Amino acid sequence: MNISTIHDCFGCGMCAIVCSKHIINIGLNADGFYEPSITDETKCTNCGLCLEVCSYAHNELSLKNSNVKSYAAWSNEKNVRRKCSSGGIGFEIGRALIKQGYKVCGVKYNVETNRAEHYIATTVEELIPSIGSKYIQSYTVDGFKAINRKEKYLVIGTPCQIDSFRRYIQKFHCKDNFVLMDFFCHGVPSMLMWKKYVSWVESKVGKLTYVSWRNKFTGWHDSWAISIDGEKTGEKVNWHDSYNLLIREKKGFYNSRLSQGDVFYKLFLGDYCSNPACRLKCKYKYNQSSADIRIGDLWGKTYKDNEDGVSATIAFTAKGDEILRQCNCHLIEYPFEVVAEGQMKKNCGKAHTYRLVKAILRWRKVPKVIFKCILMLEWSLRLPKRFIYKVKKSL
Repeated sequence: MNISTIHDCFGCGMCAIVCSKHIINIGLNADGFYEPSITDETKCTNCGLCLEVCSYAHNELSLKNSNVKSYAAWSNEKNVRRKCSSGGIGFEIGRALIKQGYKVCGVKYNVETNRAEHYIATTVEELIPSIGSKYIQSYTVDGFKAINRKEKYLVIGTPCQIDSFRRYIQKFHCKDNFVLMDFFCHGVPSMLMWKKYVSWVESKVGKLTYVSWRNKFTGWHDSWAISIDGEKTGEKVNWHDSYNLLIREKKGFYNSRLSQGDVFYKLFLGDYCSNPACRLKCKYKYNQSSADIRIGDLWGKTYKDNEDGVSATIAFTAKGDEILRQCNCHLIEYPFEVVAEGQMKKNCGKAHTYRLVKAILRWRKVPKVIFKCILMLEWSLRLPKRFIYKVKKSL
């Protein structure tokens, strides 16, 4: 048995890491999601390791949670808190563990390949590119392959990536060397959509040199923005419509806010192009995790007036709780329901025009007007259903 029958999976890449024959490749499928394939079936010994570490192939989690502790948390260093997406707890955990001799396998955005990638940070300076959210699927293989099981690591990833990684370290009896951290996850959008979005933005600002999915220009609660730097400078951009808002009118900088209806966030958060595995097979929502620590934004009533950023922080293991208490951060313990108040309890859905969007994204070129048409079509399809529902209710 091997992963040749696995399709539309989480794309965590652990099967490629564990394969001793090095015959498993992780690449984008036709819909823009990472998926494994076997390059030479004749070399496969059917050892089954690829399936043993595969979170997609198992219905249960690799870790049973018992003594869960939940906190509101933020960095004691103002600059860290300002730079990070929420309270900066992820960076503080990484910094504390590096000082203790750990390495960090985190995620950075590679502007050369225009994708998120796992990488190894051995110093606090090298950890800095991992700051902030990356709302696209990460390519894990190179980062995971660089891990030496005999050394100590903090490994950060989506819940499905972390579940697979825990299966991996349990299999090789080295779990004491690792601290695992995931985050509250919505799901991942198609890389086809992201590449077309990048192509459109680059036509305005030139080749990308920096991407940030979240900032606090106008406060933490209005921080859903993509800030992009490009290589072009000096000229003004006259680009204002109902879908975009430039904070700085400078050729080479693009800032688009969710509150103005940014196309990327509309397609991502509207579930127009989400991974089928996120909709159908995700088992990691809310309080379900195989990590030592889970982080996210502490949305909800408790900190509704806070604009500096507060991290929702969950310790699922005693090891995770001990590490949190060693960080340069402020911790306030709350019931889990308070800390996770604004987090998803169910898997992401599927927009009415999901199949149409999937077909359109396969086209070689998709101008921005097509994105707008998709959103308009989605709204037009919703109206009849709402109207019919109201009519039925009145009868």
